[in-house]
Amino acid sequence: MSQGDGDIAALGKEYSDLRPVVTQIEDWEQLVADIAEAEAMLSDPEMKELAEEELPELRARLPEVEHAVQLALLPKDAADGRPAMLEIRPGTGGDEAALFAGDLARMYQRYCETRGWTWDVVEENASDLGGLKELVVRISGDAVFARLKFESGVHRVQRVPETESGGRIHTSAATVAVLPEAEEVDIHIDPGDIRIDTMRASGAGGQHVNTTDSAVRITHLPSGIVVTSSEKSQHRNREIAMQVLRARLFDLQRQQADDARSADRKAQVGSGDRSERIRTYNFPQGRMTDHRIGLTLYKLDQIISGDLDEIVDALTAEHQAAQLAEIQG
Repeated sequence: MSQGDGDIAALGKEYSDLRPVVTQIEDWEQLVADIAEAEAMLSDPEMKELAEEELPELRARLPEVEHAVQLALLPKDAADGRPAMLEIRPGTGGDEAALFAGDLARMYQRYCETRGWTWDVVEENASDLGGLKELVVRISGDAVFARLKFESGVHRVQRVPETESGGRIHTSAATVAVLPEAEEVDIHIDPGDIRIDTMRASGAGGQHVNTTDSAVRITHLPSGIVVTSSEKSQHRNREIAMQVLRARLFDLQRQQADDARSADRKAQVGSGDRSERIRTYNFPQGRMTDHRIGLTLYKLDQIISGDLDEIVDALTAEHQAAQLAEIQG
């Protein structure tokens, strides 16, 4: 892509970002004009009755339209429209945590399917019982990061494991990280700052036993971040691993910028603290609780099957309310 093409693409994105704002302001201006016109009609005996009928309805709409304008004018996260890297790893709980990590992966994959997003596995390491030791996926589509960014943190499950004969409820956890995909212009990686190792790929069931060394591990020396990719093509692995490394470094940069902006990030939804317990899935009671906003839903079966919109919408609304309060306060 030439510089000119890049400029055109950037202008196109800026235009599409501004269009909803302009639309909301035009709606507000039209409503204010309609109210003024109806008020003027009150002094006309022939039109007074019609005006008295219309005015309460028009005035009742005003706060809603003003709120929509305020939301449209809120500062946008520049990464909202980007693809995302989703990383899932089991936490405390042994085999049960790995099984739960697998359940979360299926939940997100189904959510992606309902939204028409693309799910590309970058790295997958299965556990013996069919769970996950690690999963890294690239998700692309419309507003991926905007919809998934509040999923980062510790997800906790309470249920009776299939391996438990006594029927006791166990608690285990898995960690989810959602990182916006970075472009080369966002993050410059000095070739001298990375070490690239190639190794024999060893997938589940040994399907790569007869292949040549193809897995790639990249170590970013200044940060200590290590990324691996185990596709069959070594060239593709290097490309994917660099993509993941850029995303992790970009995420680190964004977190540092957030820390500098806000001394009290704990009060914000989606603070990005990966060690924060954000949600509990209680199977015996069929409930999901998001601890950040005190949301409890008794529809765990649907949620685990990928019905996440109600949670995502609530988290987004809470985040917007916090932004408005900060601006108005």
